[in-house]
Amino acid sequence: MLDIATSPLLRGAKHAFLGRAGGVSEGIYRGLNIGLGSDDDRDVIMENRRRATEGVLPGSELVTVHQIHSAEVVTVTAPLSLDQRPLADAMVTDRPNLLLGILTADCVPVLFLDSSARVIGAAHAGWKGALAGVTNNVIGAMEKLGADRDNIACAIGPCIAQASYEVDAAFRDRFLEADAANDRFFAAGRPGHFQFDIEDYVAALLQGAGISRVDKLGLDTYADEDRYYSYRRSCHCGEAGYGRQISLIGLAV
Repeated sequence: MLDIATSPLLRGAKHAFLGRAGGVSEGIYRGLNIGLGSDDDRDVIMENRRRATEGVLPGSELVTVHQIHSAEVVTVTAPLSLDQRPLADAMVTDRPNLLLGILTADCVPVLFLDSSARVIGAAHAGWKGALAGVTNNVIGAMEKLGADRDNIACAIGPCIAQASYEVDAAFRDRFLEADAANDRFFAAGRPGHFQFDIEDYVAALLQGAGISRVDKLGLDTYADEDRYYSYRRSCHCGEAGYGRQISLIGLAV
């Protein structure tokens, strides 16, 4: 059985924030590993992708990009070749039966929906992409397809929580240079370090862009090893690799 988390704000679209349950990967990748960048067996990953797709929007075409921690957004009008995925970290579409998929393993997955205009978006908002404006770029790309930001709802899926996300002073300084008000997302930690609330930071970016309906699921990828993959946890455990979970949104025909 797939582990599917959903948001009431996105009921107008088929969507899911998937965990690692229900897949066929083994070892350190045990479960529903979708990460083509991992050393997991490609055939196994493809079966996991198939299971994820059929479990959320049967018969649809799964679309993913080659994520590079950027603010780049692509508008999708047709299925994309798996081996020629564009370099980007977000997608938007108004076409039915295209299932947009974002891979994460601590970074923030954000799903977007304007149910009136039937326009959707999905973003991989790691700290670099979030700071560079990936969420704002998704909203702009959705508007070009006819969406109205007053009608857009967003849900933030499983990501590393503040209690699990220790950063150094130099990391914090990047955010303070962008906006001194970002200090509120950093709690004091051990000497010279801070605990960063990336979920609240991304939510604030969305709200600052005029999105009034934002759902934070509050699921910690680092702390819940049985449920989610985590890059940082795998590093702390000295593992040779790490899996990626997928967040999906699509419009039914």
